[in-house]
Amino acid sequence: MDKLVYTAATGLRAHMSAQAAIANNMANASTTGFRADRVIFDRIILSDGTSTLSARQPTGQEVRDIDRRQGALQQTGRPLDVAVTDENSWIAVQAADGSEAYTRRGDLQVSPSGALQTGDGFIVVGQSGPITLPPYSQLSIGQDGSIAIVAQGDTGGPQVIDRIKLVSSKGSQTVKGLDNLMRVPNGGALPADLDAKVASGTLEGSNVNMTQALVDMIENQRSYEVQANLLKEARTMDESSASVMRLPG
Repeated sequence: MDKLVYTAATGLRAHMSAQAAIANNMANASTTGFRADRVIFDRIILSDGTSTLSARQPTGQEVRDIDRRQGALQQTGRPLDVAVTDENSWIAVQAADGSEAYTRRGDLQVSPSGALQTGDGFIVVGQSGPITLPPYSQLSIGQDGSIAIVAQGDTGGPQVIDRIKLVSSKGSQTVKGLDNLMRVPNGGALPADLDAKVASGTLEGSNVNMTQALVDMIENQRSYEVQANLLKEARTMDESSASVMRLPG
């Protein structure tokens, strides 16, 4: 009986984790550069040889896996908008804790202090650290991520002042944090990928498929109900067993 309850409870937790991931995906269906979360189910072998499924989720700080397919690209014509053209390439940014992380979000902007940052406020990393731009009258970003500006008051041509650090996650273990940034576990960092390219004046949209997300939500809800009914059945069986034990001998 205890194993039946454990199986049902484990299934309920797994489907709750899956539902949270689906809800997060739907909420970010229009977020620039968002990669959909995926829940991985592990099979747990019990002592009697039976098994159950459990959603392999970490301690609440990161998502184990994501859908790595590229989102749709949209032309904006804005010089500070960039889209990484390869689905395995990422833009390096400085996370809130100061560590290096990676994003697909290319709606860049310049803060009042001159820091180049993403639309969600993370500072973009260049060849030697966070990128800071002096006052400029013209800016362009090349395919290799190089940033060229014409400084205010300068009558000369554009000058390259830095290059956005682009990396490739192909063949490397990475996890996605709850801040939607990709990281290397245990504080590692990916080397710059000199072959990575960006398209200027373009943004990558979210790769969430809303139709599929709705189907997944319905299927997951039905599976949750099955596990809940199994838990109710276990309770009924337990009460029946207890009533038999109370019968007079």
